[in-house]
Order: sequence, then structure tokens, then C-alpha cells
Amino acid sequence: MKKKLSIAGLVLILIFCLAGCGSKSAEKEYDEELLQQYAQGIINNFSKMSDEEFEQYRSMSDYNLDYTLMMTGFPIAADNFRTMIDSWKSGQEDCGEFLEIGDFTTEVTNTGVIVSAPLKGEERDAELQFAFDESGQMESITVNAHYTTVEILKKAGLNTILGMGTVFVVLIFISFIISLFEKIPALEAKFRKKEVAPAAPAPVTVAEPAPAAQADDSELIAVIAAAIAAAEGTTTDGFVVRSIKRRKSNKWNSSVR
Repeated sequence: MKKKLSIAGLVLILIFCLAGCGSKSAEKEYDEELLQQYAQGIINNFSKMSDEEFEQYRSMSDYNLDYTLMMTGFPIAADNFRTMIDSWKSGQEDCGEFLEIGDFTTEVTNTGVIVSAPLKGEERDAELQFAFDESGQMESITVNAHYTTVEILKKAGLNTILGMGTVFVVLIFISFIISLFEKIPALEAKFRKKEVAPAAPAPVTVAEPAPAAQADDSELIAVIAAAIAAAEGTTTDGFVVRSIKRRKSNKWNSSVR
């Protein structure tokens, strides 16, 4: 029983410690007037800057920008200053040219201080907020534009259409890719047929008869013609040998045997 009571006591102590840490920032005192002066100084400077000047500050190195901000007296780091420029330009795109800034109000939070002021823009009104950390360093600017119900619904509808349209486009593309899978076997078979196709037969060259054989036939014809002319007792001028054919069997062959 005593062990359980000691554990419960430790839990309560931790809870009180956490509660004390959480309310530390809320209990801390800030120089609200000084913070509002910082916010008003940023508004005055940003309102007079041109796009070229904003770009010049963006392109500066961290060291040079930190040094410039320190010389001006603004408690802002270089990275936070560039982010504040982007937020200011984005707020002008939503609200138009800033026409009037109202009175500042200060709210202490667990992480620091929020300095707010109503803003009247050329196209719509907004709330301008400056966030400071516990040490009084300016962290960011936020321009919360006040949209009408119609504008909110229109923007929500546009986002829905874009989101659903993107999903449908992706689904159609995936369906198209899947439909191509059916043609893969046919294409594969076609490529295989091209690879297995027989090579064209080599041209066959016909050998020309040797001129020596023709010479042998002419000599044979001349000999036979002379033999016939001697047997008939005449000359070879009186006849012409058209062709010579060898018989399969004759008396000469049998007599030779």
C-alpha cells in the first residue's frame, strides 16, 4: 500500500512540474510596446520596398544579411527574414495592396508572443500576425486573409476537382498500361519468328563446259571423217559430219573383246 502511495505521489509531482513548465512562457513578462514597435517597423519598411529590393535581400549571404539586420536593430535571423519576405508577398497576392493597418494586440503563448493587427487590403481584409519567441526574436509573419463563404466553397470545389481529376488521369494511364500487357505475347512471338527465319539459299553457279572437251570432239570428228573418206576412196570435201553418237554395243566392241 505504501509503495502505491509513493508512486502516486511521484506522478502528481511530475504533473505539477509539467504544468509549471507549460505556463512558464505565459507567466514571463514581455515588453509588449517594444515588440509592437518592431512589428510596425517591419510594416513600414516592407511597404516601401520594391521587388528589386526584396530580391536583393534574398540574394544576400547569411552573414551580410545578419549584419545588416543587426545594424538596423531588428531582432531577426537571416533565414526568418527571407521567410517573412515570402509571407508578405504571398499576402499581397491574396489581399492586394495593403491599404491600412489597425491597432496592435498582444497575446502571450507557451512559445512566445503573437502581435496581431487587422489589415485592410485592396481586394480583401486580413489579419496580420507577428510571432516572437521567448527571447523576443521575431520568427515569422502570417497574413490570414478573410475569404467569403462563396470564395471558400469555390476554392474547396476547385481543389476537389483537381484532386479527383488527377486520380482519374492516373487510373486511366494505369488501365492503358495494363491493356498493353495483352499484346506482349504477340510481339514476343513475332520477334521470335524473325529470329528463326531461314537464311536465303546461296546462288548456284553453273559451270561452263571446258573448252578442252570441245577441242577433243573436233579432233575426233576430223579423224573419223578421214577414215570414212579413205574407205570410200574419196576426199572429205564431199561430205560433212553433223554429229557423232556412240552406240552401246557394236561389232567393233565385240571384236575388240
